[in-house]
Amino acid sequence: MGAAILVAPLSTRAQQPATPVIGFLNNLSPGAIARPVAAFREGLKEAGFIEGHNLVIEYRWAENHNDRLPALAADLVRRQVAVVVATGGGASALAAKAATTTIPTVFSSATDPVELGLVVSLNRPGGNATGVYVMTNSLEAKRLGLLHELVPNAATIAMLVNPGTPGADSQLTEAKTAAQTLAREIHVLRAHNEPELDRAFAILAEHHTDALLVAADPFFNAHRQQIVTMAARYAVPAIYEFREFVVAGGLMSYGISLADAYRQIGLYTGKILQGAKAADLPVMQPTKFELVINLKAAKALGITVPPMLLARADEVID
Repeated sequence: MGAAILVAPLSTRAQQPATPVIGFLNNLSPGAIARPVAAFREGLKEAGFIEGHNLVIEYRWAENHNDRLPALAADLVRRQVAVVVATGGGASALAAKAATTTIPTVFSSATDPVELGLVVSLNRPGGNATGVYVMTNSLEAKRLGLLHELVPNAATIAMLVNPGTPGADSQLTEAKTAAQTLAREIHVLRAHNEPELDRAFAILAEHHTDALLVAADPFFNAHRQQIVTMAARYAVPAIYEFREFVVAGGLMSYGISLADAYRQIGLYTGKILQGAKAADLPVMQPTKFELVINLKAAKALGITVPPMLLARADEVID
């Protein structure tokens, strides 16, 4: 009888499900995307999972070194995590894809995930991966149009791109095509590290650039304060991808809500933990885009924002 009393609690413990462990892979550093990561956790919470309570998250940060991503992804696979969450752009997603074809993967990608080979189609991903197609790379023409509307007399327009980012060529192609319709020419500035950012802005000043289009890119997002500060120093009107640039002092942004995208990633991760198959979950696409304008930055540049443009802004920062 005594033995039976001792065995019962052990049997009860054995029946308790193990706490799931997921891997979170990102090519930036924790401080660069603190707000989106908080939104990711909120999405998980909405799905019933709370970190430290009924979920463990193993974080892997590449610290702006994309060449570290394959090893970090492989490490998560070796740890047999339940889901790999690959965020920060196509490089993280491709590293996860190379590391596993069996562990469910939830990604974020600025480039068309079908084009990258991450999924078979957006509606029926197929394989082991699904996620959010943030579409930032397909918005360069829209951003250029807004920049032209703000500074219509800008004759020389530069575009800052990261040559190491998947989809950089398509970004340039779209922007150059849009520039032709405006009878403008795009001057390309390339940077994928901090010293190259400094050189890019020095070249911008040498060419007396009238306006700047900053391409959608995780590295640029991580260094938004440096970029915004240099744009102000050289007094060049610039448009960016996310509102975070404008909050940091930038002039204008147009794009998706990054926080909302990460919340959706958290929701999908929760669904997979509950038994859903990545192959059956359509790749999500944003439906809301936000135009944010910083009037203080405009005033510092001597720019009067056209009333019609100001009226279309989703957020105005004074």
